[in-house]
Amino acid sequence: MSYSHSKSYCQEKETIQIELQSLAEIRGAWIANRPHSQVLESKDNIAEAMKFLAATGFNFVFPVVWNRGYTLFPSQVMASYDFPLLDPFYKQQQRDPLKEIIVEAKQHNIAVIPWFEYGFAASHLLSGGHILKQKPDWKAIAPDGSTVRHGSLTWMNGLNPQVQQFMLELVLEVVDKYDVAGIQGCDRFPAMPIAAGYDRETVTKYRKETGKQPSSNPKQQQWVQWRANLLTNFLAKLYRQVKQIKPEAIVSLSPAVYPFCLQNLLQDSQTWLERGIVDLIHPQIYRSSYSSYRQEVNKIVKTVDNNLLTKFAPGIAFTANGKALAAKDLLKCIELNRHSNFSGTVFFHYEGLKEYRDIFN
Repeated sequence: MSYSHSKSYCQEKETIQIELQSLAEIRGAWIANRPHSQVLESKDNIAEAMKFLAATGFNFVFPVVWNRGYTLFPSQVMASYDFPLLDPFYKQQQRDPLKEIIVEAKQHNIAVIPWFEYGFAASHLLSGGHILKQKPDWKAIAPDGSTVRHGSLTWMNGLNPQVQQFMLELVLEVVDKYDVAGIQGCDRFPAMPIAAGYDRETVTKYRKETGKQPSSNPKQQQWVQWRANLLTNFLAKLYRQVKQIKPEAIVSLSPAVYPFCLQNLLQDSQTWLERGIVDLIHPQIYRSSYSSYRQEVNKIVKTVDNNLLTKFAPGIAFTANGKALAAKDLLKCIELNRHSNFSGTVFFHYEGLKEYRDIFN
């Protein structure tokens, strides 16, 4: 069985109508940064990857452009904050990986949606790296006053207006300067670990709006929802401003599955869908078997309005929890997405495709 089936679909929106009806089934792949992937290490590698994707029926690519506190494109926004203009590896090579991937993808009719992988995470380093060194007041603060560390990353405070403005400027810079099909956030954007939000400014804002002190329990429902609403409002602002620059741009998001994403990362993806502030959503259904994948898909089908199901193109990981997804299960997952009225599938990530090349032909 090959991954060549296609279907048309209709994307409905509350605000600006995006003409996605002419698109075939979404077949996408994330492209990670080095050392997890070698694609971006050279122009030749990028050309080879785009050729391979086209030959195996892929039509969307989601290359990382924000990772470890660096952009993978020369960013004047970064420079304006006195941060490095470009990831040092690519600066040394005098390259613009995003521009290169757009050029190669265009030759194969592959849509490029840059992936802001790190989102509100500052760095993989315990210290928070150069961003939090320069902007210590941007730190996400836990109940005990420590800087929030989650998912092996040190986080910025995604509720801080300055942090939000910084990330908004980065996204809009890409939309404005590059010929991209859209932009993508993930389980780190817009997102914040449940333990965050105990900085003085956020606590003061909560007390002013609710008359209460934030609960010492970061999972207290009202406190969770209040913080999640702030991130949702930020997303609405980002969505609106992206459309002002490029009305046809797709705002794509790949949160964790619901309600895990709300309970752990303050991502209220159900509300995003209901408010029409996301065009495509790729819940990270990273499971090592078809049966566990099906359980998550069934939850979506049962809880999401039928008219919104075409916004879904779930994420599938080739390896989840250290266990590879069997080829036969992978095929079943793809077919389940099709039969669930979803728009397609996105795979994490490109390097794993080679292990399943007999499927993707």
